[in-house]
Amino acid sequence: MSFVKKLNSYWQSQIEQVKLNRMDEESWISRKVTKHEERGNHVARLMAEGVPFRTVQPSGQYLIMDYTLYVTLFIKNGKEFYIEEAEKPHRATFKNGTLISDAPIESSVHDEPRQNGSLEWEDVSSLETRFTYDRQKAVQYANRWWNDYNPAFRTFENDCTNFISQCLRAGGAPMWGSPSRSKGWWYTAKTWSYSWTVANAMRWYLSGAKQGVKGKSVERASDLLLGDIICYDFEGDGRWNHTTIVVAKDANDEPLVNAHTSNSYHRFWNYEDSTAYTPQIQYKFFRIGE
Repeated sequence: MSFVKKLNSYWQSQIEQVKLNRMDEESWISRKVTKHEERGNHVARLMAEGVPFRTVQPSGQYLIMDYTLYVTLFIKNGKEFYIEEAEKPHRATFKNGTLISDAPIESSVHDEPRQNGSLEWEDVSSLETRFTYDRQKAVQYANRWWNDYNPAFRTFENDCTNFISQCLRAGGAPMWGSPSRSKGWWYTAKTWSYSWTVANAMRWYLSGAKQGVKGKSVERASDLLLGDIICYDFEGDGRWNHTTIVVAKDANDEPLVNAHTSNSYHRFWNYEDSTAYTPQIQYKFFRIGE
């Protein structure tokens, strides 16, 4: 049996353990299923497949395989069904052909680079302050590229805010502020604003923008529309470190989001299933284009 077949045989057995509530509670898949059940959902079907992207054999006995684990959940939410998908890099270690360990390859939740100094503002009272935001096009872009990377833009190790900026741009959000990286919201092939790629900068830009793309803060996630933005401060320390876009609503009118870094499709908005989640988490909900 090939290593790939052994890997996927392992995941078939792991999925069976989830069904029997015997999988490690610390597993990100088990945590995701548990959170669905706590919200009253039923995971009708769960599938997982590993696709290798790098293999190293440091000795005759050992083989290390880095792979992307693709997970699909069929969710029954009230009388409705929807599909949630997620992917995460994993590392499997084989000894003498036997799988001896497997674990996610965790990435930081913080965007890089962090901006130096504060965002700059200027008097834009005489400039046009409104634009028409095409929510459908923003959502279509988010659904097309949630697990892929548009070659027209650079890709970052922590790509969540870069991805959201692309979605906003697809929805018609106008850029301004170039060439100052700490001003406005913009992207070129060689450089870009901090607010384009850094979650903390985007959160504060959306709060204060008077020109171009701007956000109106609302109180509840359920107040958001498709194409709106959620910002996350996982530690509750004032440093905002993740951004998602609303692409659907569940049967309870709660947002389902798409995101990059830990690539996600139709993920429940509150991220309680994330390893980055803490009880101190803070959210900011932005209605775009108003």
